[in-house]
Amino acid sequence: MRSLVWFRNDLRVHDNTALHAATRPGQSDDGCIALFVIPPTQWKRHDYAPVRVDFILRNLVVLSESLAGLNIPLRIVHADREEEIPPIILREATEARCAVIHLNREYEVDEVRRDASVTSLLESKKITVCAHHDQTALPPGSVRTQENKPFTVFTPFKKRWGVFHVEQGGTPVLPAPRAQPLTSVRPSPVPKSLEGFACLVDPALWPAGEEFAMKSLRQFARERIDRYRSDRDYPAIHGTSRQSVALASGVISPRQCLDVAIEANGGKLEGGSPGPSHWISEIVWREFYVHVLAAFPRVCMHRAFKPATDRISWSYDENNFERWKSGTTGVPIVDAAMRQLNRTGWMHNRLRMVTAMYLTKDLFIDWRWGEKYFMQNLVDGFLASNNGGWQWSASTGTDAAPYFRIFNPISQSRTYDPQGEFIRTYCPELANLGNEEVHEPYSEDSGVAPLRRSMLDYPRPIVDHRQARERVLAAFKALGTP
Repeated sequence: MRSLVWFRNDLRVHDNTALHAATRPGQSDDGCIALFVIPPTQWKRHDYAPVRVDFILRNLVVLSESLAGLNIPLRIVHADREEEIPPIILREATEARCAVIHLNREYEVDEVRRDASVTSLLESKKITVCAHHDQTALPPGSVRTQENKPFTVFTPFKKRWGVFHVEQGGTPVLPAPRAQPLTSVRPSPVPKSLEGFACLVDPALWPAGEEFAMKSLRQFARERIDRYRSDRDYPAIHGTSRQSVALASGVISPRQCLDVAIEANGGKLEGGSPGPSHWISEIVWREFYVHVLAAFPRVCMHRAFKPATDRISWSYDENNFERWKSGTTGVPIVDAAMRQLNRTGWMHNRLRMVTAMYLTKDLFIDWRWGEKYFMQNLVDGFLASNNGGWQWSASTGTDAAPYFRIFNPISQSRTYDPQGEFIRTYCPELANLGNEEVHEPYSEDSGVAPLRRSMLDYPRPIVDHRQARERVLAAFKALGTP
């Protein structure tokens, strides 16, 4: 009996459900083989950022080394077209004489169809396919309303999620896999780069490997989680965990995150200390968006979660969109955030909401343009969270109060970057302005002298927020739905 583990967005050895199952006695008595398929065309179509592809490749190197220590060779193959993947999997399984394949489920529409095609082909050749839930702590579809429907609002989802978590005895971290019998299969070299994914972000910003991810997680729990609730919204403070980067590519699991957070919270899932409790809530937000994506596949198809909002006549002003992308809107907090994204491949979570709200509410540009740009640039690009966040900001998605959710970017700036430290980091042309001036340098009330304003090497704002607010309110009210 020999098993094959098909790795995807689960690039770790520890607490990996498919790998754990594949290496149990009786599953791999003749050894275990690992496989990763690199699909550049599919990654392009799904807007994988070059920085994320670079991160994946570097993690594959670490994964290959870790698997080698368990006598599991990692095979790397390329698939130019999605329809090539099923026969590739069959070929690799047949050549390695594998009778069973283990994989961790993915829930996006294209991935579900791909896995169905693979399963159909392999089972027709008498090769067993075992699919496992691993991407979330609680499987999509397991947390439902009393009417047995999927939740569409976070707060009741979180409550039921917590109840179910306790009922099933928590989500224990799986033990490390045991070493396997040696096979004659040789591991493949991991490419250092892929054509079409030239990464301009310094890779040192995002170290690879599950050992680093766990070390980073534990450091966060020791040093910052207690202040998480108070610090998390301030981009000038290193107050977040940044575990979204490791989670997006499966370098760490949500179960591992929960395990560390619950320990930091005195063994409690809810209540306890505000910091750990709030961070646990953010993990549940990620769970919620994956559950929504699995229950409502239309959100994978460039459709609004609220179908009525597909009737909105969005603006498609390419000049304004380019200014948003380049961080030259004339709104310092928005521009600083976009420059952070472009330079580092990451953006602070509060600012993801601010920039998304500015694009969809102030510029009234289709949220799908912004969602795509984020995916094309984020090292932690994860469809469920990215789509959920954009649709929440655009008021086309889940949760309450659609068109009343309109951020004032200047108010957000003054509240969450009060000293202008973050703005000055990414907008150095504003470095010499005072703490009051830096948020809105061209306002008559900013305190910046008219002559000095005229000499600023910084663009004037594209739109007036108050006028933009009236426009978007009118558009949503015209739909005739709350």
